[in-house]
Amino acid sequence: MSQLKSGQSIAVSEQAASRSTERTLAILEYLGRFRKGKSASEIARALSLPVNTVGRITETMNKRGWLYRREDDRRFILTNRVTDLTRPQVNDKSLTMCAWDALRSLRDQTGETTQLAVMTEAKCLILEQCVSDQPIKVSGKVGMRVPCYSCAPGKSILAELPEEEFQSYLQEVTLKKFTPTTLSTATSLKKELEKVRECGYGVDLAEGLAGIHCVSAVILDDYEYPVGSITTIGPAFRMPTERFEEIGKICIEAAAQIRKKILG
Repeated sequence: MSQLKSGQSIAVSEQAASRSTERTLAILEYLGRFRKGKSASEIARALSLPVNTVGRITETMNKRGWLYRREDDRRFILTNRVTDLTRPQVNDKSLTMCAWDALRSLRDQTGETTQLAVMTEAKCLILEQCVSDQPIKVSGKVGMRVPCYSCAPGKSILAELPEEEFQSYLQEVTLKKFTPTTLSTATSLKKELEKVRECGYGVDLAEGLAGIHCVSAVILDDYEYPVGSITTIGPAFRMPTERFEEIGKICIEAAAQIRKKILG
């Protein structure tokens, strides 16, 4: 009789663990669809789960760094730990961790917001950022995805892709104009990438959003493959084209610093 009860206990325990795992994954998948996040009650309602169960799971995920709870509206949003599990692992090291000091140093040197980005699913994904202290500043959101061809970090990565991968990229995307300066033909993009290779950094002349300029340098792994990029982004009036070369050189140095940590 005791053996039967023990077996039943094990079965119930396994079922409970499986149910808990399913609920945790469901919450992750649900929050992945909402960049601005959702509250515990909204999650519970959408997934038909008890509020106290969602509260318990989200609190644990918040403590472990998978979720961040905003102070203003108490909504939960995904952190970049989810992204860190995939491509940003280089030589068993977190790209984000290797880049943090460089991001902060670049921000302090330029006075503008700095970002770490990678290419995923033909788009440029912001992994991390160090926001400017300026009263008027530009910043994105960690997890935001933008077209590679219309931003400096994307172009710096595209410029170093193997030719076969670049051709596959061109077949996959539709080049659209977002502003008057957006590169919207394969020919203009190829010419731009030649310039990137020559000077060592990519630029964005308000090609994604009007009034915003970016300068970015690629981060290469030990096989010279582009695993990411480090970027300075700011308002065009404070980042005129005359500053591009100066900022570009600092970005190149920052990218080299990150690469050294990756390979070290």
